[in-house]
Amino acid sequence: MNRSRLTKRQAKKSLVNLFWSILGIIAVIFLLVKFGIPLLVNFSLFISGSRANQESKNTNQTTFIPAPIFTTQDMATNSATTTIKGSTLAKNTVVVYVNGNIADKISAGEDGNFSSEIALSRDENIVKAKAVNPEGKESEFSQNLIIVFKSTPPTLEVSSPSNNDSYSKDQNIAEVKGKTDPQVRVTINGFWAVIDEENNFSYNLMLKEGLNEIKIEAADRAGNKTEKKLSVTYSP
Repeated sequence: MNRSRLTKRQAKKSLVNLFWSILGIIAVIFLLVKFGIPLLVNFSLFISGSRANQESKNTNQTTFIPAPIFTTQDMATNSATTTIKGSTLAKNTVVVYVNGNIADKISAGEDGNFSSEIALSRDENIVKAKAVNPEGKESEFSQNLIIVFKSTPPTLEVSSPSNNDSYSKDQNIAEVKGKTDPQVRVTINGFWAVIDEENNFSYNLMLKEGLNEIKIEAADRAGNKTEKKLSVTYSP
């Protein structure tokens, strides 16, 4: 009899525990549905947003805009303006600087090529450029392009021979001598003269019988020229 009562009590207690367990499970499920899932969704969105922002930052940090490349070489000119050419990425804007000042802004073509007509100052001009992409990001400066503007003709002094000099017998060679400016070439009747470190030039010109006309021309890198003519006579 006692054992039967004890068994009934234990069964009743088990039913009560089962009831509260089921009620607890239902409460937990309710809380998860009401608060847990939105919290998990928000947390997932937060993680995704953080990753997207990080990827965006990484993309911005790694964007590289190459500097323009000049296809025009270093040069000298006797014109106050000149046209320079180069290449960059298609649709980039090229900002050209001359001696540190903005001289031009041009848009590159679909092939990336560009050209710009720029004004020059006397003597040496340092030309460089930057590329700007459609988003407004700039490249570093390009390599310098050196352009020399000079319009003054070179000096040309002829010390020998003198105009109307006469040569006779075994003097069938006239030594043409003189002086000019640095970085100038000199020709005698189209033949190159020898120029030393002090800009003295010389050339031994073979004479023909009778009147010999001598044309002496000095030309610099910019294309400026100075010319002198004289005549000598050779009588064997």
